[in-house]
Amino acid sequence: MATVDHKSPNLLLQSLCCRILGRNEADVAQQFQYAVRVIGSNFAPTVERDEFLVAEKIKKEMARQRREADAALFAELHRKLQSQGIIKNRWAVLYLLLSLSEDPRKPQSKVANYAALFAQALPRDAHSTPYYYSRPQSLPLSYPDRAPSSQSAGSIGSSGVGSLSVYGLNGPTPTPQSLLPGQTYQTTGTADTVRQQLGSRFAWALSAAQPPLSTSKGLPSSIPRNISRMRREGEHGSSSEVTEAALVRDILYVLQGIDGKSIKMCNSENCYKIDSKMGLSKSLRDTASRLAELGWLHNKIRKYTDQRCLDRAFGLVGQSFCASLHQELKEYYRLLSVLHSQIQVEDDQGVNVGLESNLTLRRLLIWTYDPKMRLKTLAALVDHCQGRKGGELASAVHAYTKTGDPYMRSLVQHILSLVSHPILNFLYRWIYDGELEDTYHEFFVASDPTVKTDRLWHDKYTLRKSMIPSFITMDKARKVLLIGKSINFLHQVCQDRTPTAKMMMAVTKSAVSPKDAAELFTDLEGAFQEKIDSAYHLTSKYLLDVLNQNYHLLEHIKAVRRYLLLGQGDFVRHLMDLLKPELARSASTLYQHNLTGILETAVRATNAQFDSPEILKRLDVRLLEISAGDTGWDVFSLDYHVDGPIATVFTRECMSHYLRVFNFLWRAKRMEYVLTDIWKGQMCNAKLLKNIPELSGVLQQCHILASEMVHFVHQMQYYITFEVLECSWDELWNKLQQAQDLDHITAAHETFLNTIISRCLLDSNSEELLTQLRALFDRILEFQSAQDSMYRSALEELHLRLRYADIKKQRQAEGMWGTTSAEEEAENKRIHEFQQLIPKMSSQIRVCSHFYQDIVQQFLVLLTKSSDESLRFLNFRLDFNEHYKARDPRLRASLGSIRGKRSSAL
Repeated sequence: MATVDHKSPNLLLQSLCCRILGRNEADVAQQFQYAVRVIGSNFAPTVERDEFLVAEKIKKEMARQRREADAALFAELHRKLQSQGIIKNRWAVLYLLLSLSEDPRKPQSKVANYAALFAQALPRDAHSTPYYYSRPQSLPLSYPDRAPSSQSAGSIGSSGVGSLSVYGLNGPTPTPQSLLPGQTYQTTGTADTVRQQLGSRFAWALSAAQPPLSTSKGLPSSIPRNISRMRREGEHGSSSEVTEAALVRDILYVLQGIDGKSIKMCNSENCYKIDSKMGLSKSLRDTASRLAELGWLHNKIRKYTDQRCLDRAFGLVGQSFCASLHQELKEYYRLLSVLHSQIQVEDDQGVNVGLESNLTLRRLLIWTYDPKMRLKTLAALVDHCQGRKGGELASAVHAYTKTGDPYMRSLVQHILSLVSHPILNFLYRWIYDGELEDTYHEFFVASDPTVKTDRLWHDKYTLRKSMIPSFITMDKARKVLLIGKSINFLHQVCQDRTPTAKMMMAVTKSAVSPKDAAELFTDLEGAFQEKIDSAYHLTSKYLLDVLNQNYHLLEHIKAVRRYLLLGQGDFVRHLMDLLKPELARSASTLYQHNLTGILETAVRATNAQFDSPEILKRLDVRLLEISAGDTGWDVFSLDYHVDGPIATVFTRECMSHYLRVFNFLWRAKRMEYVLTDIWKGQMCNAKLLKNIPELSGVLQQCHILASEMVHFVHQMQYYITFEVLECSWDELWNKLQQAQDLDHITAAHETFLNTIISRCLLDSNSEELLTQLRALFDRILEFQSAQDSMYRSALEELHLRLRYADIKKQRQAEGMWGTTSAEEEAENKRIHEFQQLIPKMSSQIRVCSHFYQDIVQQFLVLLTKSSDESLRFLNFRLDFNEHYKARDPRLRASLGSIRGKRSSAL
């Protein structure tokens, strides 16, 4: 055999015959001719061409015969054969070896093997998804032959070379001349001798090819060859009665969604129905109906996949779902091919209907139990996923994993791993590169291309809550959104493209594969969560470092606190002193460049000069819209210009809130400044006006009213400065130090502003309080005007009296009369006229005091009704001596009773 490679195929075949029979070339001429005819025929096995299964069958057979060493040697030879790739039809060679190793002369093996074939459950080779329990034995690759009998001497083998017979697929194969009837080459006894000598399946095939012997009645024994086939065909021709075998054939077509002869789809009832004219027993009819349900389930799934596969808007997730359904249907078709091959084997071998080895409805029902459960699950998924796409579709599939059946859970998890693959692809590209290529809007991160760069952080990227898969929590989804948003913010707003490379060094970018999907579902709190958290912390930390180091975000926040919230006391006081002459004029006469010059002077003269130039150049003057009668105090405001990345924190809405707060604080600071001037005037004029004793009553009223106003304004200033601004600022600064991402900073800043606006009475719930407070401020200005008018009149009168006294004294010193009667009369007349003005001054002060106290009283009543406890406590400080409480019963309710009434109302 060393020179076999240099011989022709005929010489190789002749050598094989000599080797098997143990004879020389002359003695095996007849067998060689028959072997040539067999190899040249079109016989083919009816089993699936699976090289791996054939090799496994051979190794199992060797192990069963306790030839473990031979099995290991065979496995090594098979591996080398696969690696060389010289032989193209390795499956056929292995199948030939397997067929030659089997002994078809054991009739009991046929029955046992067929029984085992139909008794076992659904083969695991018909499925690709993982199973919960262990893998059973796979289908036999060949079917043992029936023992020769007088009724069927020509039926031998079921498939492959081991099932060769004298009938081919295209008609009977001519018998070799040496084996034609009439010749006495060998008898049946010699055939048994040959079989004993050969001991192989090839020798069995040779003996089967002998001329058929006649029966005792002179009929050839080959006539019963097709009795079974003819019987089945005759059964199909019956119009009133259908055999079980014919029903099995119909069922196999129905399982593929094809109408059979007796079982057809009823469109009106949407189910398969058996022709009522067919005579079937109730048990067969019920069994056939149960089997036909698989066809209905198959049609439902197939219709869904056919429709959705053509819909491009269904998206990548939907296409993955359809692909998973196709994969399951493919495994279902593999089962059907096995069943069809069994029917074909029975026809080729002439298996009689009713034998133990026959494919019956009951056995078919057992075989299709597992596929039916799978198809039911798939059909339920199809119904539940109607009208869904993207992450919503993945959530619908994930909902079916919450079952106690491990078999169904493994199926759905396999489908979910395929469905979620595109979502993971979107996710990894988003968190590592900041890229979002979601053509069909399937990902839970949405992008608005119309949003400009300055609103990128706030408006461009949002979460599609309906597309968040149920296996990804809202916290994870928020982190995923922030990661990609931070990368795009750095790229487009900060013009910084380094973080992606840094993250690639720190975070291992995993390959996007179904394995990652499996990891996602089995380890949601482990490796996958670590990837998200690691990318989130690295990206957010880098972004905050860029904002704080390159753009000085925290320094700008401090600057806004010092200038717009009047935290820089020396600067604010000096600015107000410098602006007083300008702002006292009409608002229409102001020029912004003049006010800007005054602002720069105030900066240079105070500690504000030590601030960074980057901050000072952003500080500017802004004039509000002018209305009729407005003064400079009403329209003046400070402004702080922001741009670039810091404008993400100081948005237009935030700056408008700062403007409102500044105007309120500026007005309150002005009231403090006015009351300071009032007190200074009273202190300076108190001694001077002692010479006018008739003014003592009016001056006392002024002092009392001024003291009330000073107390009110000081308590308001204390409340605003300490309880509102300082407390809110401390909370803001602590949050800024603990912030992990830019969203935390913006949220803390917005909370800070909302708290200030609410507690400074600038929100919609405090409109009445703000109205009363503005009225109080107007009364203070009115009182200042009245007191200034009174002081001007009193000082003018004092000046005239002093001058008259000086003239009188000077004349007396010169030895003259101090005054004449006419001068004295004129002086008395002027004094009398002044004394008549005093009641008017007193009345004006009393009216101002009365209105002031009424407004304060109403303001205190409103404070008691406020929902903010700090405002209710402000009520006690403003009315510390219970003066107003004694005047109004509404103020006599205790804090506990007020709180109880509010809680009961809520």
